[in-house]
Amino acid sequence: MVQKYESPVRIYKYPFELVMAAYERRFPTCPQMPIVLDCEVIDDAETDNGAKRETKRRCKLAVDAPYLFKKIIGIDVAYFIQTNFLDMKARTLNIEAINETFSSRIEIFEKCRYYAHPENPDWTCFDQVATLDIKNFFGFEHSMEKMGMKQYSQTTQKGKEIIEFFINELKKEGISHVDRWKEDESAEPAATSTTTVSISSEKPPLTRDNSILDADYIATYLGQLSPLQESKLVQFRKKIEETNHERKVPDYQTLLRFLRARDFSIDKAATMLQESLQWREEHRIDDILSEYKTPVVVEKYFPGGWHHHDNDGRPLYILRLGNMDVKGLLKSVGEDELLKLTLHICEEGLKLMKEATKLFGKPIWNWCLLVDLDGLSMRHLWRPGVKALLRIIETVEKNYPETMGRVLIVRAPRVFPVLWTIVSAFIDENTRSKFLFFGGPDCLHIEDGLEHYIPTEKIPSFLGGSCITMIHEGGLIPKHLYKSESVEEHNGAPHSHEHHGLYKSVDLKPGQMFELIIKNTDPKSVLTWDIDVLKNDILFALYRTDKDLEQSFNDSFSSVFDNAGMQEGVHYTRLEEKVRCKPKEGVQGSHEMATAGTYVLQWMCPPSCDGPAQLMYFHEILSSANYKGSMTSLQSGFSSNSLQSR
Repeated sequence: MVQKYESPVRIYKYPFELVMAAYERRFPTCPQMPIVLDCEVIDDAETDNGAKRETKRRCKLAVDAPYLFKKIIGIDVAYFIQTNFLDMKARTLNIEAINETFSSRIEIFEKCRYYAHPENPDWTCFDQVATLDIKNFFGFEHSMEKMGMKQYSQTTQKGKEIIEFFINELKKEGISHVDRWKEDESAEPAATSTTTVSISSEKPPLTRDNSILDADYIATYLGQLSPLQESKLVQFRKKIEETNHERKVPDYQTLLRFLRARDFSIDKAATMLQESLQWREEHRIDDILSEYKTPVVVEKYFPGGWHHHDNDGRPLYILRLGNMDVKGLLKSVGEDELLKLTLHICEEGLKLMKEATKLFGKPIWNWCLLVDLDGLSMRHLWRPGVKALLRIIETVEKNYPETMGRVLIVRAPRVFPVLWTIVSAFIDENTRSKFLFFGGPDCLHIEDGLEHYIPTEKIPSFLGGSCITMIHEGGLIPKHLYKSESVEEHNGAPHSHEHHGLYKSVDLKPGQMFELIIKNTDPKSVLTWDIDVLKNDILFALYRTDKDLEQSFNDSFSSVFDNAGMQEGVHYTRLEEKVRCKPKEGVQGSHEMATAGTYVLQWMCPPSCDGPAQLMYFHEILSSANYKGSMTSLQSGFSSNSLQSR
């Protein structure tokens, strides 16, 4: 059986020559690797005027195995042959090691490389790969495989510690720099003393044109990064510079956010960033902070705004979604304007994050969102509103990745699981993991309450805190503020409805009714509806029966139940009480279809009306498969408030 082990690339933030000086000090033994008992040089030769050196060693290793196992195989030590190929001109060291002990039964081959970083000449890379081929080992093949894996993992982890240890030892001796090999110098690199403590400290502070990241800059503006992540960031910057000759290259914080969004895949992050830069250019996003004019409706009725910082220093944005008139906003400013408002908020967030970084003296590269859902109902699930929300989420996810540090959902009502199920599928998995939910009315006096995330003195008064906010409470938007091209301003003509592709128009004479028959075969699915009454009053009700009914589009002044000779309470049941809807009112609702059967949506123009009525309607069935686990609270939650008139 052949097993292959491979370690990730390791980065040393020191030049190759200094790393080599540290590497030589680990022979013949070093305290960090007690398993190595001795290393004897059996051959050592230089070529190419000292630029190349080949060294062969016979290394004696203690067998790290249980006592009984060592007794059975009859050895306490094992020997390996290690060959080093050093090229100071090319700045590479290739190492090959193969076992001498039990070579007829086991073949262990290890290959390591030290080499100058391809993008940063003052850094050194290291990678390692090994194969274990167990041919026959006294019936202990599986045990040997496990021990081999364990030994490989231990030596890999120790390797970096050893190099760092000996570099520090060199510094203590006053050696922090080793000259690069030159053609006219001797083969031995000259070790010199210098007052320089580290390579990075010789560099000037980071500027936009620098390709090397200063350690202080990283600590102040980027936060903790692994050496590999730092290297990826440097490479990513250079790739963007090479492919964006006419565009301004984003700062390192932005580059890092896109890298994180694509798991530090440079190619994937580059594609995502290039598309975003193109989008910003086409939509003039760089000018939005200076050019955007907030619509009057938004100033008066949009319940959102910035509010100090959370406990980690992130800028805090509060959105009182439960008080938002989604339908009114869409009809008064339109979907594009709502998207532009969101983008303006995101750009403000980027600016506030930079200010917070300076204010708190630590990296702040995302912000916190608090969403108050008190008042959320089915009217917020109006399909065009949800469609606009999903468009906004998609745009933000593509162009502002990794800007959301935490999302606090407070006072979430029973209706919330439906909205969450709809939108969560469009939110990045990493972003979803940052959501925290507070379901009850009190989000303070509970374990792990809001004060764990927001300074106590900054908790808004509407959540039980003492801080007064300047955020508007929202509320219903008056109809006279709707756009002139909205449906109400065109005498209700079906073709003029702003969402005519989704909605259907119905005209009813006094006493006439229209019934929509829905045959449900999916228990626990959810029936949702949205109605716009354009002219005269309309009576609306919902029924259910076990009988199989057929849809009829004839002008009818009697119900399908009457035509079939059915009696209410015996053959069919009324699920929603009749509601009288006035002209220019919108009605949204939902009902969990707990069982299979025939459901009937019924609209009727009262006989007492002085003229015909007109309405626009839309309905949708939400599959139970998509809402599993969310439906248990809907029946009681919706039956009392599923119809919201405005």
